[in-house]
Amino acid sequence: MKHALLKYLVSIVEAAILSMGATVALASDVGGYKVVDGLGIYLGVVPTDLIMKHPKEHTERSMHGGVPPGKHHHHVMVALFDEKTGNRITDATVTAYVAELGLAGHTKRLEPMTVADTVTYGNYFEMRVSVRYRISVQVRRPASARVVEAEFEYTHHP
Repeated sequence: MKHALLKYLVSIVEAAILSMGATVALASDVGGYKVVDGLGIYLGVVPTDLIMKHPKEHTERSMHGGVPPGKHHHHVMVALFDEKTGNRITDATVTAYVAELGLAGHTKRLEPMTVADTVTYGNYFEMRVSVRYRISVQVRRPASARVVEAEFEYTHHP
């Protein structure tokens, strides 16, 4: 992919996530972006403390069944693009496995959500401050039995 197109795609993802009114922390691997089997995968992570600052009627507060109670939850979001065409992928089934490095974790489906008139996938995970996490994203397209997987590392620094 040409450098200009990559910058354009990054700006679209950042704008979509930022339109939710929160500061975005991207995973530490190459700015939260990886290409696997022709699939561009962008990862964003937002602490729910920021989401809770939205008014109660704000859409993001009710996504995925609402913000979970308690501390240390984060909204893990993924945007997908066809690497060759730059087209956004909106028909995938996406799951994420989040675990502290070296420990067992949790798998959840990342639900499709519309942000800034475009589809992104997300869900809430508990992630403590200053702990390194492995986030493994699995993507399955309807026309394929193949699962595309990308791994990122993330640490939330206050």
